[in-house]
Amino acid sequence: MSDDQSAKIQATVERVLELAEEVEAAGEASVGGAGLERTRAVLHAWIDGMKGVVVHPALGRVTVIHENGRESTIASAELPYLLSVPVNPKTDA
Repeated sequence: MSDDQSAKIQATVERVLELAEEVEAAGEASVGGAGLERTRAVLHAWIDGMKGVVVHPALGRVTVIHENGRESTIASAELPYLLSVPVNPKTDA
């Protein structure tokens, strides 16, 4: 990872933590090492356990449906578009 990428990631981490502090909510950040590896493992298991997903590109949201029927919403400018199926996919036929 370049120094520029590292600086951008660190700036984002600091901004997110500062926003949480404004409403007196504690935050936790992991950008490398064992902390990040643990977080990735937990997230992979969480995603692997999902039973459904609803993608809303226009709203910038993805809703994950869990086995117990509960839902978790992920707000993202990119993720809904990565998961969307094109309206008129081209075929080789």
